Amino acid sequence: MARIARWTALTAAALLVAGCSGSSTDDGGDGKNDAGGRPPAAASSSGTVPGLPSSLTSQKLDWNGCKATATGPAPGEEWRCATLKVPLDWSKPAGETMGLAMIRSESSGSSKDRIGSLLFNFGGPGGSGVDYLPPFGPTFAKLHERYDLVSWDPRGVAASEGVRCRSDKEIQAAESVDTTPDTAAEEAAYFEDAADFGKGCEKSAGKLLGHVSTTDTARDMDLMRHVLGDDRMHYFGISYGTELGGVYAHLFPGKVGRLVLDAVVDPSAGTVGHAENQARGFQRALEDYLKSTGRDPKKGSREIAALLERIDSKPLPASGGRELTQQLALTGVIYPLYSKASWPALTSALEAAEEGDGTELLAQADGYNDRDASGRYGTTTHSQRVISCLDDKERPTAEEAKERLARFRKISPVFGDSMGWDTAGWCHDWPVAGQYETPEVSAPGAEPVLVVGNTGDPATPYEGARKMADELGKGVGVQLTWKGEGHGAYGSGSDCVDGTVDDYLLEGSVPKDGKVCS
Repeated sequence: MARIARWTALTAAALLVAGCSGSSTDDGGDGKNDAGGRPPAAASSSGTVPGLPSSLTSQKLDWNGCKATATGPAPGEEWRCATLKVPLDWSKPAGETMGLAMIRSESSGSSKDRIGSLLFNFGGPGGSGVDYLPPFGPTFAKLHERYDLVSWDPRGVAASEGVRCRSDKEIQAAESVDTTPDTAAEEAAYFEDAADFGKGCEKSAGKLLGHVSTTDTARDMDLMRHVLGDDRMHYFGISYGTELGGVYAHLFPGKVGRLVLDAVVDPSAGTVGHAENQARGFQRALEDYLKSTGRDPKKGSREIAALLERIDSKPLPASGGRELTQQLALTGVIYPLYSKASWPALTSALEAAEEGDGTELLAQADGYNDRDASGRYGTTTHSQRVISCLDDKERPTAEEAKERLARFRKISPVFGDSMGWDTAGWCHDWPVAGQYETPEVSAPGAEPVLVVGNTGDPATPYEGARKMADELGKGVGVQLTWKGEGHGAYGSGSDCVDGTVDDYLLEGSVPKDGKVCS
């Protein structure tokens, strides 16, 4: 089931106090954390990938026609797929390997104008780049003229040994678990369900469960860059992809080319801070939505909170013989807030729910939970959990979560309760320890990185963009602001944003830090 406090999902439009201890160096080989619990420090800026056997560094990608995936048909002929071999365990680079599924469309312009490869990560964590890049190809048409468009399924995701922690039947059964428990029995069931999910992930992933961190994936990216033949990393990260891009910049500052980070995760927020940020971000987006309908945002929020309370006591009937529980209703409210274009659908769904019909809100929840009409679920949320729980060292207890509930409810009367409980439930009794309190993203000496923040972003609130720009370092992080709504800025209708990003990626034109697009 989707845990709301982890809504750093894929953008359809277009984790955290890190110190600056850049004194140690990384030889690119051992992949271990330093004594402070942070990811390894910066790597060499040479044109090679240190510490790797030639069987990996000299591999040639065999690009062939892409096949249909579990979630969709094969893309057009311009898209080609291949498999990259990477070390399973980056502390043992000459040991066992695993395959990463990749996809590419070669640049559409002349070879003399080609810049190189532009890698995309669409977020999650757990999003399949192989599935997501082709449908959004038209959004990046201008960039495609000078770049090969490239993406991949990170380790533990989809075609790259994707993790499935539960069967479809088990996922649907878990939808009845109350994620805002009101009694001792509900609380026990909530944490039992969380522990059971972790056991399922461990059974599915095996030894891979300890090797799916953001740091592991950042290292995979640098080998990918090398095998693709690029001296510098050109990258477009969205949502969680911004955290991944920041970690890459820290590990390999000398290999940073042109990096865009859009819909930015706050690198200074830990597990609790991240949940508070999202409670604040979704509440802000909800109030903006309510204002757009002519309703008082405070009163409207109270009315929606009251609706959710009624559903908690008595789930609403929905089509197909299913029920809309409180958690599914909350998911159904959140999902349309990702894009302003979906706000009318939210209005209709809320009106139907007030009349006693949960069908439309349930459909919205199914959209986020990746459930199709036949009852089959995707695995994005499974991969999201195994990655974030390996990353996040902080493990709040049930008592600590309960002590914070009043603060969460003050931040958001609609989303606070669920997000407060989630801080303890998401990684409860997880089979492997987390790696760090916050990711290290400082990148002294790197080329400028364009950090794009959207003032109305619900999942990655705007304040995170300034935090990321600051932590990347002076002269590295360059912030661009868009006064808009929805998750992500590029491709969302702002000529100013799109033009600024295009100029940066295509011409290397760096805007003034703090530029605002209204």
